[in-house]
Amino acid sequence: MRPAPSGAHRYLAELAWLGGPSPVVEKEVLLEVHNGRIAAVTHQAGPRRDGVVRLAGLTIPGLANAHSHAFQRALRGRTHGRTSNGDFWSWRDAMYGLAARLDPERLLALARAVYGEMALAGICAVGEFHYLHHSPSGRPYGEANVMGGALVQAASEAGVRLTLLDTCYLRGGFDRPLDGPQKRFGDRDAHAWARRADLIEVPDDTVIGAAIHSVRAVDPGSMEVVREWADGRGAPLHVHVSEQRAENEACLAATGRTPVGLLEASGVLGPTTTVVHATHLSGDDIARLGASSTRVCLCPTTERDLADGVGPAAALVTAGSPLCFGSDSHAVVDLFEEARAVELDERLVTERRGHHSAVDLLQAATAGGMRSLGRSGGVLEPGAPADFVTVRLDSPRTAGAGAPGLLDHLVFAASGADVTHVVTEGRPVVVDGAHVGLVDVGHALAEAITPLFEEQP
Repeated sequence: MRPAPSGAHRYLAELAWLGGPSPVVEKEVLLEVHNGRIAAVTHQAGPRRDGVVRLAGLTIPGLANAHSHAFQRALRGRTHGRTSNGDFWSWRDAMYGLAARLDPERLLALARAVYGEMALAGICAVGEFHYLHHSPSGRPYGEANVMGGALVQAASEAGVRLTLLDTCYLRGGFDRPLDGPQKRFGDRDAHAWARRADLIEVPDDTVIGAAIHSVRAVDPGSMEVVREWADGRGAPLHVHVSEQRAENEACLAATGRTPVGLLEASGVLGPTTTVVHATHLSGDDIARLGASSTRVCLCPTTERDLADGVGPAAALVTAGSPLCFGSDSHAVVDLFEEARAVELDERLVTERRGHHSAVDLLQAATAGGMRSLGRSGGVLEPGAPADFVTVRLDSPRTAGAGAPGLLDHLVFAASGADVTHVVTEGRPVVVDGAHVGLVDVGHALAEAITPLFEEQP
């Protein structure tokens, strides 16, 4: 485990967006850090001083990846080609096959490398939607939460702050039990899930949250148990919602309600709840989510990869739902790409530009994601966690950027590859584009992923 943040450090940002609704970028901003938090933010013009780390480029608050299935990173490049045509449900079969080959040791190696990839892309915090609870046969491990523990260790070693969203997953559909690879996802019932979740032990910098896998996987009575567990701990609650039209149709047939309507009836919606995807919504669904201030996590690089569709992001914001972003299946790990895709995909659907400003998208990728994960931050101000990211402005993608329009250039052209420095809780994680703790993230990914497929029959 990495040590708790300690000591004092000073960073001088050449340019800095401090977060919040203002688009203003400040010059020569000194960030003083003490014990993992920002102690002071001042303007410090003049020559470089001893003991000050110079951050060349644009520094912004740390990015938050609000929705991750770390193990699915192993599918990248293996489910995209024309020979893999089909829909979400055929992709899901490949995902189940991968899930069946993972044990705690393999999950640790894979997740550590994936979180390392996230850190290199400027991600300081991640929400892991975790349902690989038990052995492939469905039998519990001797240590009930050993798989979740592997994720906690992986994030710690990669320097990314983890919100472990322990997921309740009880059935294979509205009318069938868990079967085959799904068996390892489930506890006996919601109360058994809650008892196991109560046993999770984590370091202070890890948040434990709850997740309902979906309305097809958890019945309404069990949803209420999960909600009560989360409410009793002040924990965030996440749930997949309306990613596929088939899910909506099945829910209507089984319950007479849309998935959002069923969640509302079960008391799940609210400001500490985040619904993930929310792609296929009715007007009433949008109104329900907005009226309850329920957060919405969009994952456009996964949603386009799986041919899910494009969600009504602008309508959700107008209704009152704050946005955040996730890389989900990790077809791409790049929060800048997730952010701009929300705007650009909506342009394709509406044939109109200007649904979301660069500042709004950056807020969703920073403070919005942190709130979804049960964390403060997402701004550079005294008292906030010392999470910040510096993006170079001299790469082929960012060269020529300048005021006005610097934030537009960042959101609509930069990539995770342009990140040079990442500080998480005051601790340097990425320096000059290299991960401090993991020597070669690409090699680590290859070592973790390749054996999973070499052993296939």
